[in-house]
Amino acid sequence: MFNENQIYDNYLDGVTKIGRATILIGMIATLAPALLMTFYFGHNPGISNIIAGAVCQISVSGAFWFSEPISYYPIVGRAGLYMTFLSGNTVNVRIPAAISAQQASGHLPGTNKGSIMGTVGMGVSVWVCAILLTLSIIAGETILSNLPESFMTVLSLIIPALFGGIFTQFAMKSPKTGVFALVVCYIMMQVVKLLPGNMSFLITVVAVFSSIYVAKKLMDKELKKQGGEEE
Repeated sequence: MFNENQIYDNYLDGVTKIGRATILIGMIATLAPALLMTFYFGHNPGISNIIAGAVCQISVSGAFWFSEPISYYPIVGRAGLYMTFLSGNTVNVRIPAAISAQQASGHLPGTNKGSIMGTVGMGVSVWVCAILLTLSIIAGETILSNLPESFMTVLSLIIPALFGGIFTQFAMKSPKTGVFALVVCYIMMQVVKLLPGNMSFLITVVAVFSSIYVAKKLMDKELKKQGGEEE
């Protein structure tokens, strides 16, 4: 007989095999147009321009390669990471969908069942987005062109509203960590303005890892306090 942990471990083994294969296929599909243009048609911007573009991109988003897997993993688990990094729209669609599924099911982030429910929520969001995106591509231009200017302005506020909603959900569980994160973000925004170049990625890196550190210290303090009361 398999216990719950064994079943979950078998599930993760399957997820890892499928995830690695789909990520590899995604990488090939992403690089295919550039490789086709370079080696079949003989058109490319030159190695110097490619390196310059890569350096610019890495300087902007390279830090996210480390901070995002660490910060998202407790919410969505291994399957969710494979899914969201392949499908995209991580913060504005996948994470809210995962959190909504976890809250509706009553399974907390960081647990095996919570990770599975987060994956289910993200999977549904992928299909919904694919269907809606197909419909919007077909009819979206006609609809959007007839919408009033004020409505289009409101649409630009959707992502900030999602960020605020997600932040509030977690800040309510640890208000001190939430306040600390806001203060750190504000300080880092001011610091980045004084630095040369586009160093905005430092805001995310410092805010994520410092908030994790503070949350861990507060958790340890609370557990120690509870242990003292029980004694």
